[in-house]
Amino acid sequence: MKKWTRPGFITFQEPTKLLRGAIMKDEFYMQMAIDLSKKAVENGNEPFGAVLVKDDKVVFTNENQIYTRHDPTFHAEMGLIRRFVEETGISDLHGYTLYSSCEPCFMCSGAMVWVNLGRLVYGAGNDDLEKILGNDGISTTKAVFENSFRSPKVKGGVLREESLEVLKSYFSNHNKG
Repeated sequence: MKKWTRPGFITFQEPTKLLRGAIMKDEFYMQMAIDLSKKAVENGNEPFGAVLVKDDKVVFTNENQIYTRHDPTFHAEMGLIRRFVEETGISDLHGYTLYSSCEPCFMCSGAMVWVNLGRLVYGAGNDDLEKILGNDGISTTKAVFENSFRSPKVKGGVLREESLEVLKSYFSNHNKG
């Protein structure tokens, strides 16, 4: 069903004809982000994936690559934004939705402000991740977006349990960062 054309850009059967309703579409694209988070682990990185969608079509994907690129800022979302803008020249993403397997960190949330992202959908929350790591957590997106001059619409908790499974599996054997 998926065909990788080049890193970041993919083509596959779109859900528009397969699924009806925003909830099912959100779950479809979130499952892609979670699958990318698993792929990130297979490639030696941390379990985070991101999918960028416009008009019900996937336009770009990315997985966390902090270890393979030797760049601690190459998170799934930040890397996606950086590469998409660089490769397309499009830097205003108000008509796009970004799906992230886990709630984006402060840095990635800040990048979403600067590119004027229209909508963010994530699986597990940052507070979920922090609990797995043994810390207290907060909603990083809420902290950033509520204190910024613009922010995307946000929906959290989509396929949360599936996302948590991947995070728990990875972080039971690895330290963060």
